[in-house]
Amino acid sequence: MKLLRLILNIIWLVTGGIWLFIGYIFFGLLACIFIITIPAGVASFRMASYALWPFGRTVVRKDGAGVGSGLMNLVWFLVAGLWLALGHVATAALQAVTIIGLPLAWANLKMIPVTCFPFGKTIVQDSSTTVIPAP
Repeated sequence: MKLLRLILNIIWLVTGGIWLFIGYIFFGLLACIFIITIPAGVASFRMASYALWPFGRTVVRKDGAGVGSGLMNLVWFLVAGLWLALGHVATAALQAVTIIGLPLAWANLKMIPVTCFPFGKTIVQDSSTTVIPAP
C-alpha cells in the first residue's frame, strides 16, 4: 500500500498537485494581509501540504468545533474557498481525461468540502493515529 500511495502522490504532484499547492499558498498569503483573516491564512498553509501530498491522509471532523469554526468557515469561503474549489474542479476535469487520472480526479473532488469549509476538521494519517494539525 505504501508503494501505491507513493506512486499516486508522485503522479498527483505532476498532474496538478503543485498548482493546487501554489494556489493554497497564494490565498494563505492573501489572507494574512488582514488581522481577522490570519487564521484562514494559517489554515491555507496547512491545507497546502495536504493538497501537495494527499494520498495516505484523510480529513475527519474535529470534536468540539463550534460557532467560531462556523464563522471562520464563512470568512474562508468568501476569501478563498470558492476559488480553490473551482481549481479542484478544473484540475479534476483535466485529470479525468485519462484512465490513470481517474483516481486523482476522484481525490480532487473529495477535497472540495474541506477546501470550502476547513475549520472544524483535522487531517489524519490513514495508517496511524498521528494527527496533523489542521484548521
